[in-house]
Amino acid sequence: MTRIVHDLRLGLEDRLEQELRTLPFEVQGGDPSLEVTLEYDRTAAVVDLGCSGPDGWRGWSGGARDRVVVGADAATPGYLPGPLEPGEWSVQLGLYRLPVEPVPVRVTVETPATSPVPPEPEVVPAPSTPRASDRRLPAPEGLTWFAGDFHAHSTHSDGEQSLGELAGLAVRNGLDFLAVTEHNTVSHHPLLPGIGAAHDLTLLPGQEVTTPRGHANAFGDIGWVDFREPPDRWVRDVAARGGLLSINHPLQGEWAWQHPLTEPPDALELAHVSWFAHPTATAPWALLARWRPGVTLLGGSDYHNPSHGYLPGTPATWVLAEDRSVEALLDAARAGRTAVTRLTAPDAPALVRLGEDLAALDADGAVLGDVEGRARLLHGDRVVLPAHRAGTGPYRLETPTGEILAICT
Repeated sequence: MTRIVHDLRLGLEDRLEQELRTLPFEVQGGDPSLEVTLEYDRTAAVVDLGCSGPDGWRGWSGGARDRVVVGADAATPGYLPGPLEPGEWSVQLGLYRLPVEPVPVRVTVETPATSPVPPEPEVVPAPSTPRASDRRLPAPEGLTWFAGDFHAHSTHSDGEQSLGELAGLAVRNGLDFLAVTEHNTVSHHPLLPGIGAAHDLTLLPGQEVTTPRGHANAFGDIGWVDFREPPDRWVRDVAARGGLLSINHPLQGEWAWQHPLTEPPDALELAHVSWFAHPTATAPWALLARWRPGVTLLGGSDYHNPSHGYLPGTPATWVLAEDRSVEALLDAARAGRTAVTRLTAPDAPALVRLGEDLAALDADGAVLGDVEGRARLLHGDRVVLPAHRAGTGPYRLETPTGEILAICT
């Protein structure tokens, strides 16, 4: 057995100098597993945890865990199992929040691991539930509006529900699909098809590329995206691999987007659950004036745990696709065929494209606005506006007091 201990003292100056610290260690041939333990005063600081091996990235748990195990056949959620290749490995510490006065931080690496990896909970299929797509929003022949959520977390990062439990909550809220977007890891990707099939729910592979200066969701089974590279590299790599990249909650407090970009990606999480804290906020619409034309607008609940008081699909993103396979949904999203509603209820106000026209549904008494500030009061539960009268998209539905109800490109 090998035991390596790193005793550090880390404070704000260390974080300002270098946000990510690398602690190397050696793995010998034949080691079946390793265990990393992180100890520090969690009331005084937040230190993220990750691990890398000679053949690449093995996983990230951020500030959610203080102990991880990586073995040949099993690993802590957020980390990839597999044989431990001999050579230089490293513990990766993200210095997310540190006080001015340095605090003691201890990292212990043991091979082999002394703690077992708890098995993934058994997947219990969710009861059959009507799906939002049963509403049959008006669509061209051969296409259907499917409802889902492009931002959610499980125990594979900092969520509290297992993947199976998370999928069950999505079904409970009537979703047709759910993107699982764990922070800086793809350990969940191999598990999604089986869990999705058990729940009759499409689970989109995603990852939230996470840094202290902004987050972006990369969709598609495209391999791990290196958050340590500049964001312009994320944009190029995701596009080259056939994925879709979206800037997340671009104006949300300390998680707002601060990275410079030569060319913004094709998608933007304009609709985020934080709308409910400030439902009349207009700042995101000003952002669109600086974005590329034809941006794909997405919505995300950023679901982590039930204590927040909402389910996945709050808000809901609707995708106009041929079917609800992963490929069809992502192709439709890349093409910009999306709309967002505040809720998934069958009578929730909705705004969708109907060919070149614009259709407002169950929105009697709502206000339709466009990106240039023009607005009109709607009368009737189904209002179809020809393209020449609709104004300039993207569009939004609001209550008379300015609460956002739906958006559409």
